[in-house]
Amino acid sequence: MRDPSPVPGQTTAPYRWRWLILVVMLVAEIMDLLDASIVNVAGPDLERSLGASSAGLQWVIGGYALTLGAGLVLGGRLGDRFGRRRMFLIGLAAFTLSSLLCAIAPNIASLIAFRLLQGTAGALLLPQGLGLLRENFSGPELTKVFAIFGPVLGLGGIIGPVLGGFLIEGDFFGLGWRSVFLVNLPIGLAALIIAARFVPRRAGDRTVRVDTVGAALVAASCALLVLPLNQGQEDGWPLWTWLCMAASVAGFALFAVQQRRTAAGGGEPLVTPGLLRKPAFTVGLGGIALFFGGLIGTQLVLTLYLQIGRHFTAGGAGLGNLPLAVGTAIGGAVSGAFLADRIGRTVLQIGPLVQLLGAVLLWFELDGLDAASFSVWDIAPGVAVAGVGAGMVIAALFSFILAAVDDDEIGSASGVLSAVQAVGGSIGVAIFGSVFFARARTGDFDGGFHRALIVQACLLVAFFAVTFLLPRKGRPEQEQHGVVPEAADGDPGTSPQRLSV
Repeated sequence: MRDPSPVPGQTTAPYRWRWLILVVMLVAEIMDLLDASIVNVAGPDLERSLGASSAGLQWVIGGYALTLGAGLVLGGRLGDRFGRRRMFLIGLAAFTLSSLLCAIAPNIASLIAFRLLQGTAGALLLPQGLGLLRENFSGPELTKVFAIFGPVLGLGGIIGPVLGGFLIEGDFFGLGWRSVFLVNLPIGLAALIIAARFVPRRAGDRTVRVDTVGAALVAASCALLVLPLNQGQEDGWPLWTWLCMAASVAGFALFAVQQRRTAAGGGEPLVTPGLLRKPAFTVGLGGIALFFGGLIGTQLVLTLYLQIGRHFTAGGAGLGNLPLAVGTAIGGAVSGAFLADRIGRTVLQIGPLVQLLGAVLLWFELDGLDAASFSVWDIAPGVAVAGVGAGMVIAALFSFILAAVDDDEIGSASGVLSAVQAVGGSIGVAIFGSVFFARARTGDFDGGFHRALIVQACLLVAFFAVTFLLPRKGRPEQEQHGVVPEAADGDPGTSPQRLSV
């Protein structure tokens, strides 16, 4: 495929197949987002089929997000060096193959390993999408692309449990939970063929150096944090779990020092060092982790409660997530269309308060349940209200954090935020899963849900406090993707904003 970039001094027509590129990017990245949540409803089936323990389930669900988040920034740098088309194709092929491996996993240990591999492939695939779109669209068309891209990706994250429940309950060809991974095969192969044929080749910049030491420090630090959180409850919190968490904190601190030294020595760090000197940005990283850890964790607990505690089928548990999805969509629409521009940062403070209101409603709904006649409608009001608050935050959070960074730092900043979002979700799965299963093992499922709501409330209060340290105004949508007036014709970065539930 020819390179459609113009020759200096010449004007060329826009690339003919550019809208097909948008379709391929959307399909590939929706696959990636779906797999972050599609297995949430597979817990009981995995327990019956593979003998998965509670810790094993947490690894299957959270392990994907762990390796995805740990590798996102590195994936963007590899695209800079070797070319985004090449890395996109490699990532898509690896993602499709790892999906097949997950589907044929003979035991829970193999499935966890293949999920970690799938997340790594996603980390290579995901950062290339918006970079490829910026290479093939410009001007008003690029703004239209972003207007399409964001909502579609948000939808991909929301429908994961619903689609997973449909596939598992349908038990097509007797595949059960394996179908949630096999569904990626025809989609991935079709996207791979189309991308290989129609995405134009562009050479990467071989002068870009990849900071493998920094990438290794991030991966090791993330693993040292999530491993004890997943295993601690099951093993009784032995000494090694606390030592691992302490080593994780030291590892992240060492990463920050290493990044500064790499930049001072003329190298190219994974993270622009100036970002770590911006208090609003570093506080924003904590806010991202708190918010998405609580959001992803409570969504998991809701699904586990419906399936394990109330004996819902996978399909019923998937549909039980609809009040949350609808509430999130409403909150996001209201925030994005009206509130964020008019009241600024206050929308980030209203959002967690609405979520807290939803948690209080849900608490009392759980207290008044009749086990014999329970239906999802008994808890739908509280879940929906919490979703509205979450949607208000999701629609605006990245823009307010990115408002604290300079234009030439947007690419690096958005990649770091996306990585923290994914890792925060993995930590949320570990913490909330441990809290819920600690009571669920004794048959007290309502108590497990109550404890999860307490943890969520604590995280929301901490997030509410963090919002007062963020900029008062957000960055415009197009600038969040690196399209700024000063760099409209350049290449302002590769890493995408990734918002999902």
